[in-house]
Amino acid sequence: MKDFFLCDCVHHENKVITSSFVVVSKQVKPKKSGEPYLALTLADRSGQIEAKMWDNVEEAIDAFEQDDFVKVKGLLNKYKNRFQITVHKLRRLAEAEVDFADYLPQTTKDIGELWQTLAGFVATFRDPHLKGLLEAFMADPEIAEAYRNAPAAKTLHHAYIGGLLDHVVSLFRSCDLVCRNYPQINRDLLLAGAFLHDIGKIHELTYTRSFSYTTRGQLLGHMVIELEMLHAKIAQVPGFPDELKTLVEHLIISHHGQYEFGSPKLPMFPEALMLHYLDDLDSKMESMRAHFEREADLENAWTSYNSSLGRPLLNTAKFLEKKPAAAPTSATAEETASGNETPTLPGLEMPENNNNAAPVAAAARPDKVS
Repeated sequence: MKDFFLCDCVHHENKVITSSFVVVSKQVKPKKSGEPYLALTLADRSGQIEAKMWDNVEEAIDAFEQDDFVKVKGLLNKYKNRFQITVHKLRRLAEAEVDFADYLPQTTKDIGELWQTLAGFVATFRDPHLKGLLEAFMADPEIAEAYRNAPAAKTLHHAYIGGLLDHVVSLFRSCDLVCRNYPQINRDLLLAGAFLHDIGKIHELTYTRSFSYTTRGQLLGHMVIELEMLHAKIAQVPGFPDELKTLVEHLIISHHGQYEFGSPKLPMFPEALMLHYLDDLDSKMESMRAHFEREADLENAWTSYNSSLGRPLLNTAKFLEKKPAAAPTSATAEETASGNETPTLPGLEMPENNNNAAPVAAAARPDKVS
């Protein structure tokens, strides 16, 4: 069992550490002198770190490859305010030395509870065809096992074991809430799209050693894979309407929202548009959360550049800690009498969805999953 994880970096700064990692990337680059050095990205389940090997490089270049597990001895220090390892020695680990659970990040939430939450939502469906379709997916033991463990992406968002399920449960909750404000939305159709929009990731990505693409994933992408999976399962649901099948197909192929983001079609009906925006929102919020977590040890309220969002981020909690906001004062009698007090805004109650939005039982949408 590893005795050092990357989340412990702050306690080991400027110390020599010895630990094991999976090699996420490996590059051989030239020094100014022309001699080679190794630029590595190493990872364990708590995160990633950049590493450089400057000396004794020739003997190490062919000793390991990307996705191998290595034991590293080196100095943990900071460069440009970010932790990195200056590698002194390394060797490739044999499979027998590796506990895979040490190297892949995973959700801190309970997978069983997340799965039950998903099942609770599906149980509220009123459309028998959509309900039967999703139940057919969830009853397939191979799909269910993969759905419970797959990441939602390689790097951009929810890139950890259980990430797909975590993402979809979060998306279900958002869809359910927003449907209450837009009664024209077909809730069952929207939730079916949320369940299926990334299900192809279970075949697009491989996640046994590190997160990468399968050959099928590289050649086809998750949307094509999802259409194949959809057609196979629809065949198991008697009398599934062709019109409904077409709508579900469109939800899948339009959920990226824009052509430049790899969407074959733009969202062309309300449920498709809502799925795209809520999916995009959930992925971006998770990207921000993960970025703040990675840089939690830094005092600066501004983070480093986030490549997926194309900007640095402001951690508002840290920012407000440095300059606490003044406590609000109650209005004086004179202000109230003159009408200057801010009135309570009416109409904030969420309207009931009178289309097909059966209220979800409390068990189906708990306020918080541990």
